[in-house]
Amino acid sequence: MENDKLTQYFVPILLAFAILLALGLFVPKVVESFTTYNGIKAQVAANQEKYNGLETKLANFKTQEQAEKAQEQANMESNKPFYKPVMTGMDTDAAIAGELEEIIQLIRANKIKVRSIETLPDPGDDNFVQGAGNQYNVARLSMEMIANYVNYDNFLKELYKHDHFLDIESVEIVPYRKNKKILLIKSHLKVYAKK
Repeated sequence: MENDKLTQYFVPILLAFAILLALGLFVPKVVESFTTYNGIKAQVAANQEKYNGLETKLANFKTQEQAEKAQEQANMESNKPFYKPVMTGMDTDAAIAGELEEIIQLIRANKIKVRSIETLPDPGDDNFVQGAGNQYNVARLSMEMIANYVNYDNFLKELYKHDHFLDIESVEIVPYRKNKKILLIKSHLKVYAKK
């Protein structure tokens, strides 16, 4: 009889033991899988956030690139051409003579008196001479002038509107001691001509 009682509980005990054994084997695997899943999920979220940040950066770079291209295009459209002498193969003094004549006409038209004009052909510190000296003639003009405020202001405005590319390097303006309405001006500018 006692065997019958044990037999009767043997199957449920064996089944309970099998279930506990299965749980003991599979629960750590499930927990490990769940932990791995959460780690991968967090990594995916971090990568998605990083991707969104990079996508935003890319959009900003594209916008900036378009703005720079538009600015470059605007600069290209507004750039002044270089002076082109009538004849080719001339030295620098001869090549810039026409440009110098135009500047002297601007000076005369604005009733400015010139004390001196000195030209220095192909100055060594100029970027065009250093980088593309075989394509451009460059001359630095050092001018000493006498003018009043209004006339010199008009001259600068017309020089700014000048048809050809030139570089105003420096301007030194000192009022005349005896009459403060008269200016003593030392100006350095560079003129360029294509070879």
